[in-house]
Amino acid sequence: MPRRVLTGVVIRDASDKTIVVRVERRVQHPLYKKFLKRSKNYHAHDAENRRKVGDRVRIEECPPISKMKSWTVIGEAP
Repeated sequence: MPRRVLTGVVIRDASDKTIVVRVERRVQHPLYKKFLKRSKNYHAHDAENRRKVGDRVRIEECPPISKMKSWTVIGEAP
């Protein structure tokens, strides 16, 4: 099964080798048919500590690194 790849914005980088990425998606309301924004935060492994708040990054699923981290940064998003 392929690993999931998500694109989001870094919202926190205070921890060592860890960033928090907010991934937004659009879902349609089942009754009113209006599109709503839903977001979720993911802890991702950033080995070089290069990413800063506001950067758009791509993250990929990986085996658990710690209790909260099961994603790694694979690069900058276009």
